[in-house]
Amino acid sequence: MDYRRMTAPCGLDCFNCPMYMAMTDETLRRKIAENLKIPIENAACCGCRNENGTMAFMNMTEPCNVFRCTTDRHLEFCSDCADFPCDYLHPYADKASGVPHNTKVFNLCLIKKMGIEQWAQDKAKSVKDTYFKGKFKL
Repeated sequence: MDYRRMTAPCGLDCFNCPMYMAMTDETLRRKIAENLKIPIENAACCGCRNENGTMAFMNMTEPCNVFRCTTDRHLEFCSDCADFPCDYLHPYADKASGVPHNTKVFNLCLIKKMGIEQWAQDKAKSVKDTYFKGKFKL
């Protein structure tokens, strides 16, 4: 797995996303299409970088602001930018309510600290699992 390619510039781990997993899991793909009320052909994603910052399942035909910004600045990740963090990573950005977008900054910090491979193998899934299913301990 090319973790660098399968991690969005904003820090989302595409390789752990159900939309990515639906590329090879027809049952999951049907379930996603039914739940989101979208055509089955739109119920999957190859990953942000492979889709050039667009997402068919959200009817996005233009790249998101983060993808556009990192591409224009020739950056691999937002955390490589002198302006990091910026409002493009705010939890409300791109109408991200209810999806794991408020894990972006945390993931980017972990990637910077641990490196992409170690983060992807040792931490990315647990961040997502804790966010969706875990009990928060403060």
